[in-house]
Amino acid sequence: MKVRSSLRSLARKPGSQVVRRHGRVTVVNRTNPRWNGRQG
Repeated sequence: MKVRSSLRSLARKPGSQVVRRHGRVTVVNRTNPRWNGRQG
């Protein structure tokens, strides 16, 4: 998982979803888990 200040580049990858979990913005990608990310 990558921790980033901006998730826009991860959110544009195919198969990604932007989810809010525990007050944090998370990008979940089931097709390629290397592109999972968390903001903050």
